[in-house]
Amino acid sequence: MRKTILTMAALTLLTIDANAADGKGNVTFSGELKGLKDTLIVMTPAGERDIKRDTVLTKDAKFQFTVNVAEPTTIYAYTPGTLRREEHIGFTAVAVPGEKAVLTGDLNTSYYFSGSKFYQQYNEANRAYDAATKPLNDLEAVLDKRMEGSEAQEKLSKEFQEKAPALQRQATQDMLNFIAKHPDSEGAAAFIPRIDGVDNMKKAAASLSATIRNGRMHHFYQNIIDQAEAQEKAEKEAETKQAPGVTAPNFTLNDLNGKPLSLSNFKGKYVLLDFWGTWCIWCVRGIPKMKEYYNKYKGKFEILSIDCNESEDKWKAGVKKYELPWKHVYQPKTGVVQTTELYGIQGFPTKILVGPDGKIVKTVVGEDPAFYTFLDGQFGK
Repeated sequence: MRKTILTMAALTLLTIDANAADGKGNVTFSGELKGLKDTLIVMTPAGERDIKRDTVLTKDAKFQFTVNVAEPTTIYAYTPGTLRREEHIGFTAVAVPGEKAVLTGDLNTSYYFSGSKFYQQYNEANRAYDAATKPLNDLEAVLDKRMEGSEAQEKLSKEFQEKAPALQRQATQDMLNFIAKHPDSEGAAAFIPRIDGVDNMKKAAASLSATIRNGRMHHFYQNIIDQAEAQEKAEKEAETKQAPGVTAPNFTLNDLNGKPLSLSNFKGKYVLLDFWGTWCIWCVRGIPKMKEYYNKYKGKFEILSIDCNESEDKWKAGVKKYELPWKHVYQPKTGVVQTTELYGIQGFPTKILVGPDGKIVKTVVGEDPAFYTFLDGQFGK
């Protein structure tokens, strides 16, 4: 990744005509946001995998920076502490070539976009999106607070699963209605990728006027729709590969000592395939519970952790750091064997319990307390 340091002389904001468009490709963001700290890291996608990072100094909650993009692109401007997961301060926006955005308000409550015509429309759509998603966000905030009060995570997760779907459907419908009422708004088109579900995104796009559908925002939302369709296809394939009763594909990878270890070595035993990486925060957070259940049912099942998407040195250092007592193998990014493809892995951590007969018993994606309840039912008899 390329890093560019942008310093701003005393950070006195330049006077600009907020309603005028900038030079081709340049997008200027400026404003004053309460709650902003002294540094922002501005991240702009550059190609399929690269991200250009600019460090912007701020003063008295005021900031100004310019990014250069060839087409409408989502950018991220957050504090270093946010990137270290120590806080959540900053904003996300769509950068549109030739436009200028001015942000005002409070990062802890609400902030607003103004500036050139696109950002006036964007602000209207953003207000509609905030209103549509507020009930769901409020539910999450309440449950988070209750979790801090030591309520059982499994109970709160169940409550969320019961209440959230209806709130999500209403939020989606509200945004569909908003976009349908604003068919000539590029700002409304910018929010299509935030709508839940491929079919709903397509419906929203179809409600736009021909001018907007064929304009500069088309690729921005269509690219997300295409990615979502590909993801849905991959998830359906994963469901097939991970379904209970399916024979788990055999594989051979090297263990911590560089010796080959195969899934077939565990034939006749229950083995939990744990797809993880030290870079995965939820994988790491789940380690204490994994250890607890490994010891609780020791001898009744084995664990085979498959490290993915990092260097061999980081993998070995992580196993040592977290003192993981079970079996481990390493999945090289460019190796001939790709277990993530064999098993259709879509997220981390993914845990797949394989039975003594070599067939899949259960698959769980994410760190879900219900998985350990399942283990109690499976091995606590």
